[in-house]
Amino acid sequence: MTAIKHALQRDIFTPNDERLLSIVNVCKAGKKKKNCFLCATVTTERPVQVKVVKVKKSDKGDFYKRQIAWALRDLAVVDAKDAIKENPEFDLHFEKIYKWVASSTAEKNAFISCIWKLNQRYLRKKIDFVNVSSQLLEESVPSGENQSVTGGDEEAVDEYQELNAREEQDIEIMMEGCEYAISNAEAFAEKLSRELQVLDGANIQSIMASEKQVNILMKLLDEALKEVDQIELKLSSYEEMLQSVKEQMDQISESNHLIHLSNTNNVKLLSEIEFLVNHMDLAKGHIKALQEGDLASSRGIEACTNAADALLQCMNVALRPGHDMLLAVKQQQQRFSDLREHFARRLASHLNNVFVQQGHDQSSTLAQHSVELTLPNHHPFHRDLLRYAKLMEWLKSTDYGKYEGLTKNYMDYLSRLYEREIKDFFEVAKIKMTGTTKESKKFGLHGSSGKLTGSTSSLNKLSVQSSGNRRSQSSSLLDMGNMSASDLDVADRTKFDKIFEQVLSELEPLCLAEQDFISKFFKLQQHQSMPGTMTEAEDLDGGPFSRQYNSGTPLPVSSEKDMIRQMMIKIFRCIEPELNNLIALGDKIDSFNSLYMLVKMSHHVWTAQNVDPASFLSTTLGNVLVTVKRNFDKCISNQIRQMEEVKISKKSKVGILPFVAEFEEFAGLAESIFKNAERRGDLDKAYTKLIRGVFVNVEKVANESQKTPRDVVMMENFHHIFATLSRLKISCLEAEKKEAKQKYTDHLQSYVIYSLGQPLEKLNHFFEGVEARVAQGIREEEVSYQLAFNKQELRKVIKEYPGKEVKKGLDNLYKKVDKHLCEEENLLQVVWHSMQDEFIRQYKHFEGLIARCYPGSGVTMEFTIQDILDYCSSIAQSH
Repeated sequence: MTAIKHALQRDIFTPNDERLLSIVNVCKAGKKKKNCFLCATVTTERPVQVKVVKVKKSDKGDFYKRQIAWALRDLAVVDAKDAIKENPEFDLHFEKIYKWVASSTAEKNAFISCIWKLNQRYLRKKIDFVNVSSQLLEESVPSGENQSVTGGDEEAVDEYQELNAREEQDIEIMMEGCEYAISNAEAFAEKLSRELQVLDGANIQSIMASEKQVNILMKLLDEALKEVDQIELKLSSYEEMLQSVKEQMDQISESNHLIHLSNTNNVKLLSEIEFLVNHMDLAKGHIKALQEGDLASSRGIEACTNAADALLQCMNVALRPGHDMLLAVKQQQQRFSDLREHFARRLASHLNNVFVQQGHDQSSTLAQHSVELTLPNHHPFHRDLLRYAKLMEWLKSTDYGKYEGLTKNYMDYLSRLYEREIKDFFEVAKIKMTGTTKESKKFGLHGSSGKLTGSTSSLNKLSVQSSGNRRSQSSSLLDMGNMSASDLDVADRTKFDKIFEQVLSELEPLCLAEQDFISKFFKLQQHQSMPGTMTEAEDLDGGPFSRQYNSGTPLPVSSEKDMIRQMMIKIFRCIEPELNNLIALGDKIDSFNSLYMLVKMSHHVWTAQNVDPASFLSTTLGNVLVTVKRNFDKCISNQIRQMEEVKISKKSKVGILPFVAEFEEFAGLAESIFKNAERRGDLDKAYTKLIRGVFVNVEKVANESQKTPRDVVMMENFHHIFATLSRLKISCLEAEKKEAKQKYTDHLQSYVIYSLGQPLEKLNHFFEGVEARVAQGIREEEVSYQLAFNKQELRKVIKEYPGKEVKKGLDNLYKKVDKHLCEEENLLQVVWHSMQDEFIRQYKHFEGLIARCYPGSGVTMEFTIQDILDYCSSIAQSH
């Protein structure tokens, strides 16, 4: 091990200016044993750096290489595993734990001892040694082969001192005086020895010469001691004389301390009294204001407000420890409580009287609003009450029971007042909608089941007998009696729309103003983060507000918005029923009014939700909007049902079906109403349902028609639908518009082909037989050899249709088409032109068959294409 140590010192540490102090042969625990050395080193230069270096033998040769080095200051713990038994294992805790197994316990102990000494000397005992024998740590000089390294080398480090500048200069001068010092070290050393002996002799002679002086010095010291003894005796006498003075000064000092303590206590007592007087003394003016202040005048309200604030400050003062045990403090607090109770009763009684007076004053103004469609203005009342807002805030914080009592009384009085005002307001609105009070009774305004008379009674006798009476077929679309929507003038609908808009416009500011007043007067916060909306079913008698009222404790901030909404529900509980009644009346007057109401109500709901989605106004209008939407859906469903129930006359032609005309009217009205509306999606869904119903029922009526051919019914009605959709340009019905056009085109073609088979019936049958033979496989040029289809038979059939007969047949066909088609749709010329084209196509087809099946026969038709054009033109002009 010594040889290895010297080799490591020479090869690895000396080049790095380091000294090797201890070494241990180790291998890692739990793995394949690859031996290496852990070395404890210090640098030769100051400041000294202490390291633990891992040295490993190179794989390519017998030399050693430095693998890793740790600073000793990074070592936290040395764990020897067992302090009693011999165990070669130990752990070193650097940034992580390294587990080692030494080749022998002695080497491990020597290495740990060296680490301990380095820790004591350089690190000020920062390393923790665990499971290490205390005997090992207490040894000052370790034993074994490492003694020379861990002991002697450290002492050498301790004894070494660097030469200062003067010593270096003296040595240089000495060596310059002896030029042979470097070449002949022995002569130089002998010379130094002789000079040292000379110096020692001189020192001894100097010591012997100073012995007399030492004796003289000793005598002087003895005399000084005698003087000191005399001084001590004098000091003792002085001390006895001052003892009585000391006792008197102690008494004076104690007396001064007691005086200072008394003064301090007096100052503290004065401070406490001043604190109580300054914070718990209520001015006489404030007391008088609380007891007798005028709560009706502005000056009196301001004085009462200031006095109430001062009283609250006195009652809420933070008393210091022990104050509450003073009798005067208890009496003052009781006086404050009595003042608070007295003033709270006065304030509550006065405000209750104000609420009652408001009901009487406001009732007197109802007469002037009974003729106009306006609601009374409550702003003056709100303005007067807001003067008490700070007093209400004081009452809320000091006596929540009376505060809630006032809140309940306010709701009771105002709910009755608003109920009278709103019912009268809606009564005026209903009268304006229906015209007069008598007419309003006919609409069931007062529970009457009477029906309209006069012109409306004649509508009961109308039936679908001609195209002119199709409007009456839709009379059942209304919920009331047989009143037809088409009989109501557009001006009436516009009038209803304006009245309904005015009703909503009057209600909206009324609710918003009352809600704003409640928030300011009752000091309730209107924050935005709200729980779910409240409906009328959750009234104050069973809602969370009643529970808070019964408990008499203040509401938390999170439920103050709920309290505002519940107060609004209580105060305006009649708004939603009245709106629903008005909506029912409007729907009863004209089911198409639901379109106007849906648009107006949607806009007002959207506006209210932008302001506050959880407010009373937003919730109430939202509930009413649901009713309006149901009426709108009911209107659509009724129209579809009436389509399905429509009956046609067997004796007259059908023409444009009533529900097709009603769809046109509905779509035109809806497009004008829903222009730029928020709920366009509802209308698009209704369009889809209606147009499907129209399509299905047009086909159903066409199948049931006996007087008018099916193709004519389909053609005319789908042409009308296509024209309506093209004019209105409804984007959601583009597919239905294309479908209507296709159906119109298909049935026009079908009707033309079916009708043209009659004028040249025998000729049609003949050529159908020819085509059948060709289809059976007979060659076209061989068809003329068939007995039933030879040239003679062809000439015979052609002779039956001279130009005169063809013109006569076309004239009869024109008259029949004229009877089938209705005048309103004006499709006669379109159909006749299509028939002319189809007839010419058939003529060309017949000529082609003659040319192919009877080549060279010279057989031709007895009329030409020009003749056909002339016939058709003259027939159309003659009619």
